Amino acid sequence: MNAAPHNTPSARTSAQSRIQRPIATSGPLPSNQLVRRAGLSLWLIAACLVALSILSGCAPEPKPIAFEPNLVHAMKYQIKEGMPMEQASEDAFWIVTEMFGTPEDPKLPAIVTEDEDLAQVVSVDNLKRASGRIGESGRGLYQTHCVTCHGVTGNGRGELSSTMSPYPRDYRKGVFKFKSTDRGEKPTREDLAKLIKNGINGSRMVAIPNLTDEDVQALVDYVIYLSWRGELERSLIDDAVYELDLESGDRVINPNDRNSTDEELKETFDDSWELAEDFALEIGEAWMEAPDAVVEVPEAPEGIIVTNSHEEFVQIANSDQADELAKSVARGAMLFKGKIASCSKCHGEKGLGDGQNTDYDDWTKEWTIGIGIKPENRDELVSLMARGALPPINAQPRNFQQGAFHGGSTAADLFRRITIGIEGSPMPAVTFVDGEFEEEDVWHLINFIRSLQTAEPAEGASPTPAAKPDAAQSVSL
Repeated sequence: MNAAPHNTPSARTSAQSRIQRPIATSGPLPSNQLVRRAGLSLWLIAACLVALSILSGCAPEPKPIAFEPNLVHAMKYQIKEGMPMEQASEDAFWIVTEMFGTPEDPKLPAIVTEDEDLAQVVSVDNLKRASGRIGESGRGLYQTHCVTCHGVTGNGRGELSSTMSPYPRDYRKGVFKFKSTDRGEKPTREDLAKLIKNGINGSRMVAIPNLTDEDVQALVDYVIYLSWRGELERSLIDDAVYELDLESGDRVINPNDRNSTDEELKETFDDSWELAEDFALEIGEAWMEAPDAVVEVPEAPEGIIVTNSHEEFVQIANSDQADELAKSVARGAMLFKGKIASCSKCHGEKGLGDGQNTDYDDWTKEWTIGIGIKPENRDELVSLMARGALPPINAQPRNFQQGAFHGGSTAADLFRRITIGIEGSPMPAVTFVDGEFEEEDVWHLINFIRSLQTAEPAEGASPTPAAKPDAAQSVSL
């Protein structure tokens, strides 16, 4: 019996008729039915594959959590100095990764852990507790509570950062606004713990009630870690710009030479690594010495009333000390509007924050004015914003009527804000003038500022709506 070959027209027709026979149709299926049938089939196949992968323990790997290189810091030099920065940026990032590890496996440089004193600056156990993924047993604090604003790298570029005014803190510059230490010094652990535990009044950073003291300390260590790591990366890039001939091919470090048999190449690698260690030690020592830089707040002179809150101010204003307090407020008002203290220049005659408000904080000035570009010239900033810089927004002076003080509202807090200023912001330290504006006058200024408050701020509430970047507003006090 001769069978028709399988690839003949008659065979193909017969096979097609057998396949189609069970489908009871009087003609070809409409295209929309074919699409629905095909979509249903694909959905069923996908569902089966997912079920099989779960049952077999083959769930897809989670997306890695990774630090980002500081491309903005490198690009600002490329624009300003006209030199190639890509290789220098890659080399600096390699060093900090080797020394500080990753968001899931953080560590400290060996030269730090081998030093008895520096090893106490940050607890490696606390780094483990704060790092890692959300839901990971005994870990994930930073990812749970901080990353959506401050970003994985601590660069202030979390998912929500662009909706906030001011932007969340970029730890990598190593500068912190609200602290008890002198200008130019690191904050103490207690300063950071206070902000993490209590939040920042009048901002989007609110208190987290379910954090234990151990959680807070772990997050303090992780913030220091991110700042330490980020500041080292910046220092390496700075040094490359001013000490190396990048255009001629000089490198921050060449990882390929780590185990080179060429003595000259190996020596160059070792020298580069030791320089990075020196920078890391210098930054660590600054953190270690912070407690020694705390600005002591003097006792107010006898006869000057000092209040630690608006409630206390109101109570005294309605007591038999009202006249004495009123004299202090009057003296404070004169100083506030005077040319020496000159508070009204930014905060306005009535303290509404409606004075000069076209300035920027130091984080913004560094990559705009610092390289000769006006923050308003957005077209010239495209290459920087494409690498992670957020659109410039103005630093908005505090409106004292709202009674929300970012750095704390006790008399000691306000004394420090006035006498040492707010680092990283346009608010400078005061200048005392014998016989006209002296240290004791700061207490009068504080009383006048208290007198301007009209209502108690809601805890954790922002005194003004979060501005869009184009609204160009930030907060400085």
